[in-house]
Amino acid sequence: MDLQHWLGRATEAVQEWAGTFGPYRSHPSLDVADDRFAPVFAEFTDRLKDNYPFFHPHYAGQMLKPPHPAAVVGHLTAMLINPNNHALDGGPATAAMEREAVAQLAAMFGYDTHLGHLTTSGTIANLEALFVARELHPGRGVAHSADAHYTHGRMCHVLDMTSHPVRTDDRGRMDLDALAEVLETGDVGTVVVTAGTTGLGAVDPVHEILPLAERYGVRVHVDAAYGGFFTLLAGADGPEGLEPEPWRALARADSIVVDPHKHGLQPYGCGAVLFRDPEVGRFYLHDSPYTYFTSGELHLGEISLECSRAGAAAAALWLTFRLLPPTPDGLGQVLAAGRRAALRWSDLIEASDALELYQRPQLDIVTYFPATDPAALTAIDAASARVLADGMAAPDPVFLSTLKADRAAFGARHPKITADADGARILRSVLMKPESEDHVEDLHERVERLAVPA
Repeated sequence: MDLQHWLGRATEAVQEWAGTFGPYRSHPSLDVADDRFAPVFAEFTDRLKDNYPFFHPHYAGQMLKPPHPAAVVGHLTAMLINPNNHALDGGPATAAMEREAVAQLAAMFGYDTHLGHLTTSGTIANLEALFVARELHPGRGVAHSADAHYTHGRMCHVLDMTSHPVRTDDRGRMDLDALAEVLETGDVGTVVVTAGTTGLGAVDPVHEILPLAERYGVRVHVDAAYGGFFTLLAGADGPEGLEPEPWRALARADSIVVDPHKHGLQPYGCGAVLFRDPEVGRFYLHDSPYTYFTSGELHLGEISLECSRAGAAAAALWLTFRLLPPTPDGLGQVLAAGRRAALRWSDLIEASDALELYQRPQLDIVTYFPATDPAALTAIDAASARVLADGMAAPDPVFLSTLKADRAAFGARHPKITADADGARILRSVLMKPESEDHVEDLHERVERLAVPA
């Protein structure tokens, strides 16, 4: 895509549409001359250079990458109109686009019926899911993996619910025996299952947790903010294929959260929450005498805790899905490249004398650490910190991130390492850009050199 061309067409298209309403003069208080704007814009673009190169394959740190050009064009075109998807009269076109895009997400997870909408983030989406959980099971708390996102503990506090962290196994997944112990207390009304933890990319066994939750009359909410789109690789041929059972089970979950601004190629912020039973919409019911008046149809604000939301986010997702739909042959091919890259790098690390794999990746997050002598947590922590800093400071830099692994988690995976500290930082790389597949050997060589002290 020629982004510059299509951004020009965006302004032309909106100007043509605006011209159909007749001429008017803009207010002089808004006028800014080009010669006044130019130096400020130069300062602005110079300030933006204080960023890491999220677009480049040598950036293998956090869950960051630029949106797809189609999403950029869709977002900026709609932003010139600036619709608000809270009410149909605030954004009739983009509200329809939101419904269509959300229906595609629901179909991706196998929902036959659904109620859902976009949000500004996975945090807000999870808040909404837990809000509904509280209304359905008042006085009962929420169980979630100890490695789940901190959102859940925080949102439980906001909602005045008790949070019950559940220990994880040696792959970072929720331990079923520990979950059963918590559920036996009768204090839990909802289990949060994580499909792709943000630290390790671990996938809780959804298919095994669902019957356990059913036995105790407990709801199941799936936080798939990070990993949800990987359902497109369930049962796929080739090394990128994932065990289908956990992903097929998502269709039986009561609610699901996914973030299109992660693997859905969207700009921030674009999250989504889906409920399998549309009847939960009754918990959102409210009246706004000046908002819901142009249509008898359901307004998106009537099924959302948020009020104003950018219609531009829905426009960007809708346009992207028209070109790269959430199907195995569409968006699935983008995720497949990152997954293959993660597996390839893991193979290279396992064969390395300078690096050790912390655990095999379940999605596209690779965790590893420098081989040290002595093989002890304090030495690993120091070496990981050095590799991170030296990589960013190198003349031709490479960008990684770190993850703190506690003593018990380290011991479960690497019992021969001396536990002379409470934990240690390890290196972590998120290979969510498909271009990583073509650069993984180079990445490995660079990190391997950094891991060997000069």
